[in-house]
Amino acid sequence: MLLCIDSDERRNSIHEILSTSKCYGYLVDSLAFDVMDPECPSRVVLQRIGDKWTPLIVQALKVGPLRFSALRAAVGGITPKVLTQTLRTLERDGLVSRAVFAEVPVRVEYRLTPLGASLLGPLDSIREWAESHARKILDARDAFDAAAT
Repeated sequence: MLLCIDSDERRNSIHEILSTSKCYGYLVDSLAFDVMDPECPSRVVLQRIGDKWTPLIVQALKVGPLRFSALRAAVGGITPKVLTQTLRTLERDGLVSRAVFAEVPVRVEYRLTPLGASLLGPLDSIREWAESHARKILDARDAFDAAAT
């Protein structure tokens, strides 16, 4: 189980002692993550890859690096603000890298990192499942709605 400590409590706490210890990396690396535990950081990871836009952005970037406008067009339906926010979060999480080229005008490209590319297998499977079962789900919704009226 992970113990969450507020920043005010970190002073003179076990967290401060451990985070400055040589053993800290080993302790963090040896933690058993469990998404069913509401305090586990792996739950945030699951939320990230299961949000509305991340799977679509990762799928769009699997063809290679894309500029912002090309990425937005490939994803479809995403606002520039939301795309910017999602890309920043994915970059922070180490899933996407951003390269700025000193050209006029400045060129910025986004690409999957090796960690981001490791999501392609699971996301491809989910995409295939969604595309092959969409008709059954739509039919189930129609049947449910018809029975409710």
